[in-house]
Amino acid sequence: MNILRSYSSWRRYRETCSELNRLSHRELSDLGIARNEIPAIARKAVR
Repeated sequence: MNILRSYSSWRRYRETCSELNRLSHRELSDLGIARNEIPAIARKAVR
């Protein structure tokens, strides 16, 4: 069960990173996000 949970969390992390990386610099700026913050934000999203 732990493996399934880990895999699910990893997929959500990757999906969140991908979605945020598709945004333009302007869109990220409007949200108050810098590109280098995306991995940390994605980690928080899967917790």
